Amino acid sequence: MTKKLAAEFFGTFWLVMGGCGTAVLAGSYVGVLGIALAFGLTVLTMAFAIGHISGCHLNPAVTLGLWAGGKFDSKEIVSYISAQLLGATVAATILFFIMNGKVGDFAANGFGEASPGGYGLVPALLMEIVMTFMFLFIILGAIDERAPKGFAPLAIGLGLTLIHLISIPVTNTSVNPARSISQALFAQDGGVAIQQLWLFVVAPIFGAILAGMLYKWLKK
Repeated sequence: MTKKLAAEFFGTFWLVMGGCGTAVLAGSYVGVLGIALAFGLTVLTMAFAIGHISGCHLNPAVTLGLWAGGKFDSKEIVSYISAQLLGATVAATILFFIMNGKVGDFAANGFGEASPGGYGLVPALLMEIVMTFMFLFIILGAIDERAPKGFAPLAIGLGLTLIHLISIPVTNTSVNPARSISQALFAQDGGVAIQQLWLFVVAPIFGAILAGMLYKWLKK
């Protein structure tokens, strides 16, 4: 169990360092496509690196979605989520110091005025639910014992890239409460990211659990 939690810590650390790091340090150079690729590549590389150790969740919503789909033991949920939150926060802390504390919105998620495209609460809520639902649906299908072997990391990483291409303009793309929490803690936006954080915890978890339940039904 200790090795699983260490893998989740380092994997989620890499997700935030690679994905959010690209957004805040190189976003003006690489644009939306580059940021989307960065997030997809973090998951793809970690799926190969630690998938055989911890399953490479890197995301509380994924952990809960896999549990709802009958693919994860409920006894390990709290430990996994704790490791993910810690890994994400350590990565955000390092990014904060790299930027000398001048972080602005720090790639935090948001709606309304905090949305890159000015999208309101309802569009943001729908986007996060639907995108996380599809992310878990892709994951569950890719790891199904009947799926082609060895291709799950590619499907999951490319799926996350596509999700970011769709939803960055709306919410800056969460689909991951750990990623949202870690960035909101340091965002210098007058507290907006913290105030709106509830959506980026509730919506991804709801979408993930819904996908897990549906995929479990489809398999029967």
